[in-house]
Amino acid sequence: MIKALFAGLGAMCLTATATWADVSVNVTYLKHMQPRPPVLSNLDPVPEDEGVGGAELGRADNATTGQFLNHVYDLEVVEVPEDGDVIAAARAALAESPYLILDAATIDMQRIADLPEAAGAILFNAASRDVALRDEGCRANLLHTIPSDAMRADALMQFAVFKRWDKLAMISGPHEEDLAFAAALKNSAVKFGIGTVAEKTWAFDADMRRNAAQEVPLFTQEFGDYALLLVADELHDFGRYVAYNTWVPRPIAGSEGLRPVAWDRVVEQWGAAQLQSRFMDLAGRDMTSRDYAAWAAMRTLGEAVTRTNAGDAATLRAFILSDQFELAGFKGRPMSYRTWNGQLRQPIPLVSERALVAQAPLEGFLHERNEMDTLGLDAPESNCEVFQ
Repeated sequence: MIKALFAGLGAMCLTATATWADVSVNVTYLKHMQPRPPVLSNLDPVPEDEGVGGAELGRADNATTGQFLNHVYDLEVVEVPEDGDVIAAARAALAESPYLILDAATIDMQRIADLPEAAGAILFNAASRDVALRDEGCRANLLHTIPSDAMRADALMQFAVFKRWDKLAMISGPHEEDLAFAAALKNSAVKFGIGTVAEKTWAFDADMRRNAAQEVPLFTQEFGDYALLLVADELHDFGRYVAYNTWVPRPIAGSEGLRPVAWDRVVEQWGAAQLQSRFMDLAGRDMTSRDYAAWAAMRTLGEAVTRTNAGDAATLRAFILSDQFELAGFKGRPMSYRTWNGQLRQPIPLVSERALVAQAPLEGFLHERNEMDTLGLDAPESNCEVFQ
């Protein structure tokens, strides 16, 4: 009787195993090196393997499950120099596999997505926060695992509403990234009923390590009184010198102070400490938002392959954009993709230098479909038509 029972179980296991196909998924992480303008401080160098480390961890996580299902994941990293031909590199990568994680400028992502070779591909934006990529500039084959500027701004404004900080001021830097984040913050303030934001543009090029105590009070005096000072300094150039030097002593948020991020080392709940520790073992440093976005892209493919037992892009894309797809992202809620613009809906941690302060969407911000859709472009707000 016992032998018969074990024989029956063995037959069942073999039958179940036989239903799983051998699937091989090759992914290219395509990184176009970008020039960085000079800044006032070099205290926070950007890791050379930023993004790549996250993709490597995602591949390792996929392989852990894949080894039991005959699923194999490979990752190739292609770095294109500043003056290199990223389009040619994309063509070469697409000739090998339809799966690309892109770390490049917005315009280059759009050009890659428009290539004939990319028509049936699945591309992941793991770097650009440009709202236009989720709006009128979207592409049907381009999914976004990095939160947009609009998502980050909405997270901050929810916190401002929660704290009843209804009078805001803002200092924005002169760079393109600064201006984009500043625009998102102003739009979000209107969206959540806070109203207009008093704004000044940072125009100093002096050494703030010596002059901050003299220059910043005078620069911020014109704001008068306000509840919260927003700082749009995405290159982390001047923002570090604003804290404790303003004319009116008030909290700061945005690029400095209270920051809305995809990921940070201070996120420790929901099993996040385990992800942090595995990344530290692999890369020898803390995980950044760009690392997290690349990890999420790799895990998206891994989850889709596991659930569908398929390796072709058409099947995986259909599943990824379906109601059945969920990604466990160590942020307390199952994450999924918006079917109107390909954005990965996800909670946004609001962090200080040493602690998680809150996580948006905050309690009380409701949505008819998913509270995470209160962050960023909701379906009625998006002008993306190719997903519909």
